[in-house]
This record gives sequence, structure tokens and C-alpha cells, in this order.
Amino acid sequence: MIDVVLKLSVRDLRPTDLESCGWAGSEPHLADVAKQVERARLGEVDYLAVCPPTDMPVAVGGIDYRTAEGAGTLWQLAVHPALQSCGIGTLLIGVAEQRIKDRGLRRAELGVEEDNVRARALYERLGYLAFDRRPEAWDVLDADGSVRRHETMCTLLRKELR
Repeated sequence: MIDVVLKLSVRDLRPTDLESCGWAGSEPHLADVAKQVERARLGEVDYLAVCPPTDMPVAVGGIDYRTAEGAGTLWQLAVHPALQSCGIGTLLIGVAEQRIKDRGLRRAELGVEEDNVRARALYERLGYLAFDRRPEAWDVLDADGSVRRHETMCTLLRKELR
């Protein structure tokens, strides 16, 4: 076994990055991400990209400052499937938490689908605690090209930032 160390940086996601982010979701999802990148330009959200030296995103995620009063809400967090469980999600969340603190906020919140056990374990390991549940829904692209509504229940978690 050979260990490979990869230098990663975190920067704002750019519209030109979207063509290389197909691993992060379907066409409807990426269309929504494009809208969120525009919101980032307006200062309403931050949308981050974790990149190796090639500068192509291998993880992405947003922070919405308008969802919960006094908090930054993390959402649409995704790490390239081939690179999951390598610490990249932890890096992304750490930088997101720092962005939240840089805005003078002291709380981070997020929602996780109740059947996403791996993601919830990561968030809990990073200090997030459950405080509520909420139904969520979004459009997904099926294999046949049709769009359908995905409905799920999410656990809401929060972390006080110091």
C-alpha cells in the first residue's frame, strides 16, 4: 500500500466549475447550484469548493446566512464519491464554520436525511447535536430522464462555534 498526500485548498465555487461537478448531483441539482453561486455573488450565501492542485472541485458545499437567524446553515455538502472518508468533508465543514464565525455568527446548523447514517456520524463526530426534524423535498433526475420530486425526513443538527 502506498500513501498519497494531496494538497487541498478551499475557495469560492465559480460558475465555470459547474461543468466538472457532475459527480455532485443531477442536472436539476447543478442548475440550483448555479443559482446559489449567483446568491454568493450577492453576499447572501457562501458556496465553497475543495480543490487539489488541478483546481477542479472534489467537494462542494454552501452556507446560507438567511435560513436561520443568528446561524449559518450548511447545505448541499458533497464529496466526490471516490474520495469519501479521506477527511475532505471534515476540511470543508471546518472552513465553512470559519466563514460563519467571520460573519460574527456563533452557530452552525444543517439537516441530514435520516437514512444517511454516514453523514450524520460525521456531523456528530464534529460536535453537531440533533435538535429537531423536518420534512424536505427537491427535484431529482431519474435514469429515464424524467424529473420527480424526492421527499424525505431530515434531522436538524446544530453546533455552537467558539
